[in-house]
Amino acid sequence: MSHESSATPAPLLKTPLNDLHVELGARMVPFAGYSMPVQYPAGLMAEHLHTRSAAGLFDVSHMGQLRLVGPDAAAAFESLMPVDVIDLAPGKQRYGLLLNDEGGIIDDLMFFNRDHANGGDIFVIVNGACKAGDIAHIQAKIGQRCEVIPMPEMALLALQGPQAVTALQRLAPGVEQLVFMTGGRFTVAGCDCFLTRSGYTGEDGFEISVDASQADTLARALLAQPEVKPVGLGARNSLRLEAGLCLYGNDIDTTTTPVEASLNWAMQKVRRSGGARAGGFPGSDKILAQLDNPAALSRKRVGLMALERIPVRDHTALHSTNGTPIGEVTSGLLGPTINQPVAMGYVQPEFAAIGTRVNAMVRGKPVPMEVTSMPFVPTRYHRG
Repeated sequence: MSHESSATPAPLLKTPLNDLHVELGARMVPFAGYSMPVQYPAGLMAEHLHTRSAAGLFDVSHMGQLRLVGPDAAAAFESLMPVDVIDLAPGKQRYGLLLNDEGGIIDDLMFFNRDHANGGDIFVIVNGACKAGDIAHIQAKIGQRCEVIPMPEMALLALQGPQAVTALQRLAPGVEQLVFMTGGRFTVAGCDCFLTRSGYTGEDGFEISVDASQADTLARALLAQPEVKPVGLGARNSLRLEAGLCLYGNDIDTTTTPVEASLNWAMQKVRRSGGARAGGFPGSDKILAQLDNPAALSRKRVGLMALERIPVRDHTALHSTNGTPIGEVTSGLLGPTINQPVAMGYVQPEFAAIGTRVNAMVRGKPVPMEVTSMPFVPTRYHRG
């Protein structure tokens, strides 16, 4: 991250819902080059708890949307990630990791197989701060093999929470039949949408891609439902941390491999053992060696719960109980749902076992923490 004083910062971009956020009294902050709502007048805590109990509406239009089109799209995309793209069935979504040649994570993303006629049509959603770099990377690596079509004209909304389906099916009958990580085209309140049953909160819910010109109409129709309230980036962060989900730039980046980041589950067996499609992704030699010999890792991402009610923030040093530095917190806050300080971070592998005691150094004082399994709050994805 550069801090050159001479460079004039680029003016902040605005999402198609900017006027609505202002009208709703949002506190706007810079995020990923956009002016984004961090919270509304209800406040972070109320917004977080409302999402866990009812339904929250999030503007995530800063994220990047693109399509990979052509008969070779799946095989081409699979060459960039340690993930099974070829066998993803039409109508289904999967989590993916874009890697550099050292096996570091360029970005994490979601991709969906929209192809129903074997023409090849993969819809991809990438992180806002990474989207320009991701699109350039994908274009450079596989642009000869398939069409890479950015979709800057599209907005993205997330409706999350146990009552999200109740609210959405009023406006789009049939969405209740979707299960977690499936999706399709729906007309929602007269707006032409592509939506998936997925999200970033640990709750049931939907992510809805809609043309920017219809985003305001759609958002107002959703907010008119009694279950739904607007939720900002602040609660989005606390919700995803309680769900044990990584934030790109905090918990994973180009210096971390999927194995160090405890994302082995995101690398399907077909890409990591034996067969014709094992390996062959950027950094595969290093990553496959780490999978074969976990003891050789220098660090591992773990969940941590404080044993005292003292919040432990990002970048807090972690020490062993005898005072040796062993790692660092990458995300941490007081979890509103469980009313306990929770964190994730990296520790040396010998300190990664569940139940291990470590100390977080908060303003020079040790705060005892325990390595714990994630998620911190049980997930409630609708698997049917």
